This record gives sequence, C-alpha cells and structure tokens, in this order.
Amino acid sequence: MKLIVGLGNPGAKYENTRHNAGFIVIDQCAKTMGIELKETKFKGVYGSAVVDGEKVFLLKPLTYMNLSGESVRPFMDYFKIDLEDVMIIFDDMDLPVGQIRLRQKGGHGGHNGIKSLNAHLGTNEFKRIRIGVERPDPGVSVVNHVLGTFRQDEQELLDQAINKATEACSFWLKNEFPIVMNNFN
Repeated sequence: MKLIVGLGNPGAKYENTRHNAGFIVIDQCAKTMGIELKETKFKGVYGSAVVDGEKVFLLKPLTYMNLSGESVRPFMDYFKIDLEDVMIIFDDMDLPVGQIRLRQKGGHGGHNGIKSLNAHLGTNEFKRIRIGVERPDPGVSVVNHVLGTFRQDEQELLDQAINKATEACSFWLKNEFPIVMNNFN
C-alpha cells in the first residue's frame, strides 16, 4: 500500500493559495489515477484505488496546515501503512515557482505542516516532494505570501510543477524512491 498526502488548508478561502500546493497535486493525482476523494475520516478527506497493481490512498488533511500530523498519523495507524510507503507533498519557499525537489528526509525549514508531521511521526525521515512557491517580495509578510494566490505570470510554471509532481507520484508506484529522485530532481 502507498499513501500520498498533500498538505494544505481546507475551504474555498484557501483553494488556490501557495500553501495549498500539496492539495493541488493531490487533486491532479486523483484525476490521473482515477481516485475519488469522497471519504471523510481521520480529520481528512481521502480516496483509494488499485493503480498499477498497488493499493494507493490519496489524503488531504482537513486539520489546517499546522496540525497535519493529527490526520496523517491516525490514518497510517488504522490502515497499517509503513512510513516507507508514505509520500508527503507540500509548498516550499526556498524553491522558485515551477521547481520541485524530492527528498527522503530533511528538516522542516520553518514549515509548520512539516513540524507537525515530525512531531506525530517521531521522525523527519519520510519521502517528500517540495513544490516551489518562492520567497515573498520585499515588504510582503510570509503569511500573506503563502496564503496568497499565484500571480498570472507564475501559473504556467506552477502547472508544470504540478504535472511533474503528479508524474513523480505515479512513477513511485512502480519504482524505488532513489530512482524516482534521479528521474525527477
């Protein structure tokens, strides 16, 4: 079994914000993998299907970003999903818009969703896809930046990153993660 988690904030207010890059990837994965996100449990919305012979769960925690671990840990425990079979997708201000970066472990970089996951999972060693959202312009607060939408001139780059991250998730279903990193970094 594989679990792919996209981090974000629930509700229309946050729908297309930078902080919801993880949710956007999960929605794209749902389309390409034929998975309906219709189950609500474990403080999240999820769906599952067998894709390329592998049972795949897609999860969007509905806890708001800062409490993401409160959804992911109980989900993993209930379905008995090993940490090695979990992929977390989230926004990253240290990458330019349009870039993605895959890693097997790493620090939280000030990201509260990752801090929550580290606390609830008891480790920072989990697979991740970081979606670039860039640093804020001078004079713009981090909160306003991540809760703001992408500019029109960034949309094409964002779409490319979302598509590449979705492809990486699908590729991971059939390949070891180091191979996925080599192909998508």
